[in-house]
Amino acid sequence: MSGAPKHIAVVGGGTAGWLSALVLQKAAQSARQPISISVIESPDIPTVGVGEGSTSVFRQVLLDLGIDESEFLAETGATFKFGIHHQGWRADGGSYYGPIDDPNALVPHPDGLPANWLHQARVAGGKPLADAHLFTALMRGRKAPYARKNGRLIALSQYHYAYHFDQARLGRFLATKASGIAHIRAEVAQTKRNSASGDITDLVMTDGTAVAVDLVLDCTGFRRAIIGKMDAGWTSYGTFLPLNKAMPFWLDHAPDKDIPTHTNARALGAGWMWGIPVRDRMGCGYVFSDAHTTPDAAQAEIEAALGQPIDPRGVLSIDPGRLGRAWINNCIAIGLAQSFLEPLEATSIHGSLVQALMLTQISLDTVLGGAPDRARSEYNAATARQVDDFAQFINLHYTGGRRDTPFWRDMAASGISQQSRDRLAQWQSHPLTRADFAPFPGNLPHVEEQLFAPVLDGLGHLPKAPAKQLFANTPQHRAAARKTLDRLSREFRGAANMALGQRTYLEQLRATH
Repeated sequence: MSGAPKHIAVVGGGTAGWLSALVLQKAAQSARQPISISVIESPDIPTVGVGEGSTSVFRQVLLDLGIDESEFLAETGATFKFGIHHQGWRADGGSYYGPIDDPNALVPHPDGLPANWLHQARVAGGKPLADAHLFTALMRGRKAPYARKNGRLIALSQYHYAYHFDQARLGRFLATKASGIAHIRAEVAQTKRNSASGDITDLVMTDGTAVAVDLVLDCTGFRRAIIGKMDAGWTSYGTFLPLNKAMPFWLDHAPDKDIPTHTNARALGAGWMWGIPVRDRMGCGYVFSDAHTTPDAAQAEIEAALGQPIDPRGVLSIDPGRLGRAWINNCIAIGLAQSFLEPLEATSIHGSLVQALMLTQISLDTVLGGAPDRARSEYNAATARQVDDFAQFINLHYTGGRRDTPFWRDMAASGISQQSRDRLAQWQSHPLTRADFAPFPGNLPHVEEQLFAPVLDGLGHLPKAPAKQLFANTPQHRAAARKTLDRLSREFRGAANMALGQRTYLEQLRATH
């Protein structure tokens, strides 16, 4: 790059905006390319969310940015997340855990067997997959991934885990880490565009101030303040993800229990209710279909399920789907400005981070110098695939066989996508392996068999026969898998037993910051 540094304007703060700015700043510093970055954040737009969960990618990015975990937890009131506890998604009303660690990564697989050979051995033996995970033991015990031994704090997990947090507090915290990034407290009123190329040349604030730009990241959430005026198109998932309303609310933590280390996803009559624990309280909400219930009936259902009254923070209208094009000219939509899915698998922050990381894999000269159509097309195809795959994964959660309410009967009759039906049919005779999933561009993290497996197993969709067949000619490998799983299970139980409770760990941490 030559001449004056190019300017990236991130419109919208919050988690997506600040993380995108920090990730791009780190990439530019690593490439020794001078750029200028501003985050333009309106002071007048409140946040509505009540708790959010991440995937393990969030922790990896925090560490890569040099952000200390202890400080992050203490300053934001965040908590540990090891997975999801799914309640009531099956016809029998049962529950299951969806841990986000992978025991298969700890032990090399024998030649001729897939990398998830330990999972295959569990399925072949008819035993729950989740029970073979360290994170399941930590979730059940509501434990932190740390213990004290001989007065020292020791880490118990070889895996990256995730977090729960309050979006507003996280955004403010990330802003304090953005040295060298300008923070403009203003609202964009309009854009100026080059009449020949269509590129945005200036962002004009409500007070008339103009900010010259070379690249704009639209991180304004549902408002889509910039990309929404650029004919991006919209692909809806409403036919197979019909939940279109959300009723968020807060709850106090149960005083006689430790703070959960999992997101709770409780299926109800017309959708499901999330529970996301942050340090001081529980962020909750009911995502429902207004074709099957009303806000008043939804509130009554929540209160009956919880056995206590709630104070809803309103009812939000949501439209599951994604932009047809996330990158148009020199504007790129990231986060909720690019797509929205019900928050069942923490895809929002994950998607934002991966989209920002995708941009770092393209040279900044290309991104800022007038990207060729091919670069934009490839990026748009990858982001579209990312969200499409997330949407299909979420749809699979509705295949547990419930038929007890009109909503669940309608989902069973017409709400399960053809892709979900085809995959379920395939896995009745074929073992679930990494080969069932095409690699994601850039080898970036994506939803694959390690996340599918606990959900499919929890819903009863992984039969024994295909897994048994894998070991038919090598019984010694199945015996080795059983021995390995027994050893790991003992180690995991031992680690969970010595781990500090989440509340104890967070209180000790808070006392030192």
